[in-house]
Amino acid sequence: LSFPPSLCSSLCCQCGVPIPPNPANMCVGCLRAQVDITEGIPKQGTVHFCKQCERYLQPPGTWIQCSLESRELLALCLKKIKASLSKVRLIDAGFIWTEPHSKRLKLKLTVQKEVINGAVLQQVFVVEYIVQSQMCEDCHRIEAKDFWKAVVQVRQKTLHKKTFYYLEQLILKHKLHQNTLRIKEIHDGLDFYYSSKQQAQKMVDFLQCTVPSRSKSSQRLISHDIHSNVYNYKSTFSVEIVPICKDNVVCLSPKLAQSLGNMSQICVCIRVTSAIHLIDPRTLQIAEIDGSTYWRHPFNSLFHPKQLEEFIIMDINRVHEKKKGAGAGARSTKHTLAEAWVRKTSELDTDQQYFCCTHLGHILNPGDLVLGFDLANCNLNDEFANKMNPHNIPDVVLIKKSYDRSKRQRRRNWKLKELERDREAPDTDDERQYQDFLEDLEEDEAIRKNVNIYRNADVPVESDTDEDGPPRISLAEMLEDLHISEDATGGEGAEMLT
Repeated sequence: LSFPPSLCSSLCCQCGVPIPPNPANMCVGCLRAQVDITEGIPKQGTVHFCKQCERYLQPPGTWIQCSLESRELLALCLKKIKASLSKVRLIDAGFIWTEPHSKRLKLKLTVQKEVINGAVLQQVFVVEYIVQSQMCEDCHRIEAKDFWKAVVQVRQKTLHKKTFYYLEQLILKHKLHQNTLRIKEIHDGLDFYYSSKQQAQKMVDFLQCTVPSRSKSSQRLISHDIHSNVYNYKSTFSVEIVPICKDNVVCLSPKLAQSLGNMSQICVCIRVTSAIHLIDPRTLQIAEIDGSTYWRHPFNSLFHPKQLEEFIIMDINRVHEKKKGAGAGARSTKHTLAEAWVRKTSELDTDQQYFCCTHLGHILNPGDLVLGFDLANCNLNDEFANKMNPHNIPDVVLIKKSYDRSKRQRRRNWKLKELERDREAPDTDDERQYQDFLEDLEEDEAIRKNVNIYRNADVPVESDTDEDGPPRISLAEMLEDLHISEDATGGEGAEMLT
């Protein structure tokens, strides 16, 4: 038997409206008036947002990265009312669009609950969250600048900062400066402050892999909780870099010189990377000394950079064949051995000339100016040099060819980035040393490979065909310095970045 629909309906017990039969015997309007399934669920809440790192607080103490209207942010908001939602069944949840700068987040929730006599009621409602600004602990430590748990003190007892300038570029390239709370520059080096001991230890490990050094650590007790047995320490790491820089003349101990292939005790440091690279100017024999070897057989520089003197090449004769001694080590293939007669530019009115062997025969010609050290007219205050046979000590050691510095600065169409640090009062000598480091980058390709060099758009590009001029860096070795404006964060700007 089939009955018409009017006979299959019943009347609402509250308002008498015909309705399909249901266990509650009420229409939807009356049922909602009688029962509110969202009762007890908060309609407003707060979420905390750190403006510095753009993270949201997930109680009790975790900060997470969430973008607007993302699943992560939706889960974070629902966790705040999770206890209240336990009595209902969550069917759907989503964001209602709000202005990005309104500091409001609106969630549209759909829930179901079994009500009178087993009837299931579904209801849609909105929960509004107010976004409150709160600085997270990490950003608070960075802003305070005085709250640190570990410090790395990097020191080098030299008058020239070439090794520090090179180390600065390595830190920038590998982005190890991002976790520092503060970088402070002092006379003998740099101090790196960190919020955790693990980050400081990571920096120490990096330094020991990139420059020849040794380190030691200590810690000081700040507080002690006797109930939970928790100790609070401040750690200090001291890293000492070997006191040898590029272009230094050194005197090795007899034992060390013999172990390096019977090379001469008087050597020139051609570069400092993860090891000290030495060359014998009389035989072109090369050697590398790592940090552990240096501290077992330490040696010092015989001169400081301010003692460099200018010489002029009177005559030069390249030596193509040089007989190797017994047990001699490897020789440099990038240098050319030569014998030269030189005269000081300050003594041109005299007939005094000096004979020397040099490793710069590939770039020197008669009439060129060259910088070097005068060993014939100086007092060497070194324990190893004082015990040497005077006949084995050269009169002059040539270091590098001299070019017009002002011309090099005008033609330099590249630049380097620097660490943001608390500097001491500027010194004119620091600027001279920095220019020396830039010139070393132009002359030494081995050092240049480990440094990010950026194109300087303010200097016009010139032809690289000037063979007689100073060494220059090609455009192929330069990076473009990318500048992103503040407007390029969305919309058209985002399309530009892609």
